[in-house]
Amino acid sequence: VAQVPVAEGKSVQQTVEMLTRKLEVLGAEKQGTFCVDCETYHTAASTISQGQTGKLMYVMHNSEYPLSCFALFENGPSLVADANFDILMVKLKGFFQNAKANKIESRGTRYQYCDFLVKVGTVTMGPSARGISVEVEYCPCVIANDCWNLLMEFMQSFMGNHTPGIPSVFGTKHDSIYSPADTMVQYMELFNKIRKQQQVPVAGIR
Repeated sequence: VAQVPVAEGKSVQQTVEMLTRKLEVLGAEKQGTFCVDCETYHTAASTISQGQTGKLMYVMHNSEYPLSCFALFENGPSLVADANFDILMVKLKGFFQNAKANKIESRGTRYQYCDFLVKVGTVTMGPSARGISVEVEYCPCVIANDCWNLLMEFMQSFMGNHTPGIPSVFGTKHDSIYSPADTMVQYMELFNKIRKQQQVPVAGIR
């Protein structure tokens, strides 16, 4: 999962169209749509001891796994639960408060090209588009490190200079099996990066 910068002089939507056009020229075929969303919860003030900082928990959904809900802590454990987990979060509001204004999501089109699945999404917070995400999966392989060079080569064919480096989550996996939670960790990192980018100009104005 990687972020693609908006092309100079273009809007988010125009950059997404440029990327999808390149994919279609390669021969990729549209295979429906996708959506990944993320809500932020922070530790309730009443449960934090003095001198401690509250933790953030991210509750995420991915249309590729409609029956699952992912709960992740930054730099920490991740939990895969069934879809009813959202209802449980409402009951836990004494411990975790929903930071409502912080909901962020990426939605867009899925493309199939030979054994590759590519999802190009527009990342939005509230009504405005904040960035572009690209997710690439090589479907036959479940050991991430075994196919990274192949993934890189394929991504270069339509992402050019914006091809990402090896994701941090690969470093901890080495030769173990890649799981859907690993994809969600990458989306969480991408969303947090986009949130921080939005906050910089505001701090400058003050």
